[in-house]
Amino acid sequence: MYVGVDWSSGSWLAVVFDDHGYDRTAVFDEIGDLWYRYEETAERILIDVPIGLIEEGTDGRQCDSLARDVVGSRAPSVFTPPVREATRKRRYPAAKRVHERKTGSGLSKQAFALSDSIAAVDDLVQNVPEARMAMRESHPEVCFRALAGEPLSHSKKSAAGYAERMRALAGFDTDAPPVVQAVAEETAGSDVAVDDVLDAVVLAYTAQPGPGSLRSLPAQPPTDAKGLPMEIAYRAKTPLVP
Repeated sequence: MYVGVDWSSGSWLAVVFDDHGYDRTAVFDEIGDLWYRYEETAERILIDVPIGLIEEGTDGRQCDSLARDVVGSRAPSVFTPPVREATRKRRYPAAKRVHERKTGSGLSKQAFALSDSIAAVDDLVQNVPEARMAMRESHPEVCFRALAGEPLSHSKKSAAGYAERMRALAGFDTDAPPVVQAVAEETAGSDVAVDDVLDAVVLAYTAQPGPGSLRSLPAQPPTDAKGLPMEIAYRAKTPLVP
């Protein structure tokens, strides 16, 4: 199985492909539940959550700066994650103080809102070697940029942005529109937005073997203090960064 995972409104949306194409969709309350479901079958899980965190320092993660460069006007969608200690803080003021003390820079509320999901994945990949091997960080905007062949122009939450991303998916696989429809139908009743569906679908297409190669930003990722790679994976015939 090849799984694309998007964190959406406090739950985990998983779109699953097998060697023949789209297989299923599921929504989980906890990342541990998702791992338990797919630990025996998942060849690769691409997840839209930072894996590999800075402990301190002013440089930040190279993968984030490279991602902002390649997505152009969509750069604000690439948040700088909190330092590892800050992800364990329950309140924004405390997390902001820790992050500022350790990096010398501020922490956005949008980035703090990801803290619970980042910490959950961080704990999982640190404590379960099999999860560390199967899970890789990705970013939907980078994946769409790679599929489209050029930076996208519109927000994913706009009608124009939806159409733009659907064209990119359909250009990659003519079966993509019915896959998106199937995922939307299977998540009916869950608190999952349309743009989250698109994000999980593009991550699943990226995880599945297909045209091009699975690459990363940067091409040779550094590792963090826990040995986790600081990278953003994408699929393309040629590298987004020479």
